[in-house]
Amino acid sequence: MAALTVAALALPLAACSGESGDDGGNVVLNYWLWDDKQQPAYQACADEFTKANPGVTIKFTQTAWAQYWQNLTTQLAAGAAPDVWTDHASYYPQFVSSNQILDIQPYVDRDKVDLSQYAGGLADLFVKDGKRYGLPKDWDTMAVVYNTKLVSDAAGLDKLTWNPTDGGTFEQAIAKATVDAQGRNGLDPAFDKNNVKVYGFLPEWADGSQGQNGWGDLAVSNGFTYLDKNPWGTKYKYDDPKLAETVAWFRKLIDKGWAPKFDKQSTLGRDAVMDAGQAAFTIVGSWTISTYLGTGAKQQYAFAPLPTGPAGRKTAINGLSDAIYAGTKHPDQAWAWVKFLGSSACQDIVGEKAVVFPAIKSGAEKALAAHKAAGRDVHVFTDEAAAPGGTFFLPISDHGNEVSQIVQDAIQSVALGQAAPADALKKANDQVNALFK
Repeated sequence: MAALTVAALALPLAACSGESGDDGGNVVLNYWLWDDKQQPAYQACADEFTKANPGVTIKFTQTAWAQYWQNLTTQLAAGAAPDVWTDHASYYPQFVSSNQILDIQPYVDRDKVDLSQYAGGLADLFVKDGKRYGLPKDWDTMAVVYNTKLVSDAAGLDKLTWNPTDGGTFEQAIAKATVDAQGRNGLDPAFDKNNVKVYGFLPEWADGSQGQNGWGDLAVSNGFTYLDKNPWGTKYKYDDPKLAETVAWFRKLIDKGWAPKFDKQSTLGRDAVMDAGQAAFTIVGSWTISTYLGTGAKQQYAFAPLPTGPAGRKTAINGLSDAIYAGTKHPDQAWAWVKFLGSSACQDIVGEKAVVFPAIKSGAEKALAAHKAAGRDVHVFTDEAAAPGGTFFLPISDHGNEVSQIVQDAIQSVALGQAAPADALKKANDQVNALFK
């Protein structure tokens, strides 16, 4: 393995030996990421990389999600961005439009990087007009997580159904898991929706224009499509009745007392509310496995597949990459680091740490094996990823930030009871599509 790693990592240092970094001739690459749980795995990759390239040091900076993008935007505007940063498909279009991200396609062609090694379609997410802005590093799918003590009957949770009219067996499970202060569940005629002890479902309302953590997955399973084409479409379809029906169903859960009112919902994150035992079900991504099945979990949880809707079971599949700052003083070294992050040498290391599912098959298999060895049942995520026609990509287009805010505001207005779903989404869709004129 060591010999293979050294061979895989060898840098054309002669071509850039005249460059100096921040540490007395040693090139220091500043690398940013947002997930503290992933940092140890990528530090292990950096250690292997530095062994093969002793003239290059990787300096990590980890910042929580919201602050991460704020800080990155600020640093980019100041011309002081990190050499390499962990990138998200929803955010990178803005870096492309502002010429802040390096096209790595010439490097990919020169080094003959095998793009077929990555899970289906991920290699195309970070491409526009023949230019490539990252290599896939991982993927995630979505699932239902539930508190096993609050969901008394787990039978059938692996075959949940859903529709926007009566909610299918998913709605029945949510209702049964909802409990008022007197111990009556949501199906009891005497259920007191104004005094709820445990909510059956905890929705995510701050989910931008994508709804990855709930409404988007169910909407697509109802026949909704975000864009005229994806990626890089120019006409959004947020006025689709299929989406309005879906959002209306989420609002119905609030009206029945089976989900918390948006304006009364805890300011704590969903993970914290679930850990407090105040909700039974929610929808999460595979990146939360360690949160719910790790040693620090305060409740007992299990995962179930997303429910099957009228158009089938559909889960968003998303993948991250690593971006190179267009203004980096060390593009060759930055490429070598990005290339290694996108290689099986690194992704197998990450897989063994079992914090994400790497984009290369061998790494994903190692992650699944590591979870199984630790007694964590997470096959729902890999099963969903492998299901024919069972995944979809989140929308990628220009004006991503503006689209996200417009749509989120509209959906939150529905959650607050301030607007009817169809009206709010039609107005939002008009505003979104006006951005492209």
